[in-house]
Amino acid sequence: MRTLPPALQEKLNSGVTTLARCYVLRRMDSVTLGFTDHDMDIDISGTLCRAGTGLSASEVTTRLGMAVDGAEVLGALSDEALTEDDLAAGRYDGASVETWLVDWSEPSLRVLLSKDTLGEVRRESRAFSAELRSVMARLNMETGRFYTATCSADLGDARCTVALGSPGLTGSGTVSALLGASSFTASGLGGYADGWFTAGKLTFTGGANAGCAIEVKSHRAAATASFTLWQRPSQPIAAGDTFAVSAGCDKRFATCRDRFANAVNFRGFPHIPGNDFVMRYPNQGEPGNTGESLR
Repeated sequence: MRTLPPALQEKLNSGVTTLARCYVLRRMDSVTLGFTDHDMDIDISGTLCRAGTGLSASEVTTRLGMAVDGAEVLGALSDEALTEDDLAAGRYDGASVETWLVDWSEPSLRVLLSKDTLGEVRRESRAFSAELRSVMARLNMETGRFYTATCSADLGDARCTVALGSPGLTGSGTVSALLGASSFTASGLGGYADGWFTAGKLTFTGGANAGCAIEVKSHRAAATASFTLWQRPSQPIAAGDTFAVSAGCDKRFATCRDRFANAVNFRGFPHIPGNDFVMRYPNQGEPGNTGESLR
């Protein structure tokens, strides 16, 4: 239950329309931004909530129980607010958003309506729309360990223990020619096997996308190495751009054992029966139907 400041409650009861919504957005990299649907900037505890972003909010849906509440905000992309490059680079992934109801004539009179997480963000031309998800959305997230045939660890993390800085697991190259918006050929990586960097991470170290990291969709090692990324970088890739790329893992036991010699740290269950085993039935003459125990 929310407690309204008495002065704010008095204004609400009197029918005075000096209310605005302010949004304080906190990114995972500690950057804090403020926005408001009012026509003037409003200061919220030292965070300047900027007007002029064309920001507007949809109807807020609130439910009893464990249902996920949600809302949507729409606004314009600008260099002073949310930029298209930052959105494309994923700098707003997992950001928290505080929604305040504020008396713009006296900003100290305010109440926190909700604290949400930034969900799906859609961009179209120079505008954006962002989904706000309540804390109940965390209940839909997969947590803990699951019984799966593939590994649940990420290559190089604390559970995997593979040192990606080891020789042969990380390479560096230079873009030679473009094959598309997210694919290109590269030099400097001729000694790696085909598919070695598939599912790995490519980080641009030079050019307009310096610092941007994207997962590799496919790596081909022919006469010249070629890469296809899962998404287009925020800026166009250009010949001469430099990058570093780490080996990828398809999370299968055979890959863990043969490529990385790390079977002891495999975090999956490669011998767990699959759906095909559950649906099997005995066929006369089929190998294995001798009545003996499976081992």
